[in-house]
Amino acid sequence: MFFVVIALLLALDWYAFQGIRTLTANWPSAWAQPVRWVFWIASLLPVLMVLPGRDFWNQYPGARQAMSVVFSLYVGFLVSKLVFVLPQLIEDIVRLFQGMGAQMGLTAKSGDQFMPSRRRFVSQVAIGLAAVPFTAFLYGILKGKYDYTIHRHTLRIAGLPEAFRGFTITQISDVHAGSFDNRSAVQRGLDMVADLKSDLLVFTGDMVNNRSTEFEPWVEAFGRLQAPLGKFSILGNHDYGDYFSWPSAEDKAQDLTLLKNFHQEAGFRLLLNENINLEKDGERITLVGVENWGKGFVQHGDLNKALENAPSDTVKILLSHDPSHWEEHVKNHQTHIHLTLSGHTHGMQMGVEIPGFKWSPIKYRYPKWAGMYSEQERYLNVNRGFGFLGFSGRVGIWPEITQIELVPLG
Repeated sequence: MFFVVIALLLALDWYAFQGIRTLTANWPSAWAQPVRWVFWIASLLPVLMVLPGRDFWNQYPGARQAMSVVFSLYVGFLVSKLVFVLPQLIEDIVRLFQGMGAQMGLTAKSGDQFMPSRRRFVSQVAIGLAAVPFTAFLYGILKGKYDYTIHRHTLRIAGLPEAFRGFTITQISDVHAGSFDNRSAVQRGLDMVADLKSDLLVFTGDMVNNRSTEFEPWVEAFGRLQAPLGKFSILGNHDYGDYFSWPSAEDKAQDLTLLKNFHQEAGFRLLLNENINLEKDGERITLVGVENWGKGFVQHGDLNKALENAPSDTVKILLSHDPSHWEEHVKNHQTHIHLTLSGHTHGMQMGVEIPGFKWSPIKYRYPKWAGMYSEQERYLNVNRGFGFLGFSGRVGIWPEITQIELVPLG
């Protein structure tokens, strides 16, 4: 399968190069040749860098982040090439029919050529169109991945105690600390979290990519965040170390223990299938936290266990990393859970969001993939994520800090 993919990519490169060659045909050789070489280097170098394997690059400090950026630029270049070849493909289909018509005597023939020559104008249009996604990807890699955006929601909750009128919750999710490559930019995002001055701060999973040590340099920075009613967190699918090759099961277990300790050092109360009451002026609501439960992912979450001994008459807020948990269990659970806070999807880190319209390919995997949803008087908020993973950037789907204000219904 790997070689089939490589063959398809090479075919795309060859076809795209025909357009580059047409575009530069009348250029001086001193300009045309460097452009053509740059095209092939940008197309082939990332593929060649993958061949030694991940373990090879992990030997070198910073190589993982560098490889992630190179891979991300390659993805942007690949998407741009797909846009670039589309006008050429349409032109080639037209040229093919023109050539067939000429051979059958239906149209005038041009010399002895079967097909008319490519038009330089089409390649010029194609390069203009391809520049749009390439510029978007370049912005997303260089700046967009740290373009933190605050999303605010006001929810009317039936049965909310009067003492909690105007109660505010800040939610962050999917930090993926192992991907960070700009400390000052991340600190700016944390300062935005602090400036909201919410009553409660929650983190809904995926603190790291693979290993707990990725978060160690950030413990102090996250520890400076404060909230009057506390800071609470849960685990996401990446926090269990399932995507790393451990020498032994004991090493993997020790890493999870270390990550839990880092949560504590950063001031977060980690909820592991349990609940806690939050009190204000003699009244209370219940905060529930489950371990990860995801459709197609690790399923350590146990909602029934998490609800044990929870008061039956309180408003309940659930922290659950994967929104598929809400679809599969939470929204129809016998216990009325008023608000669920999730993350996980990242909004795929690319898509389109404009007033009144949002779209990302992730919607075909997760129907509820970003923002606030409501069914049966139960709310679900899917945070777009604070960090990034795999693709070292964000295009159209910016990193999110959520603030939710609760008010009584009626």
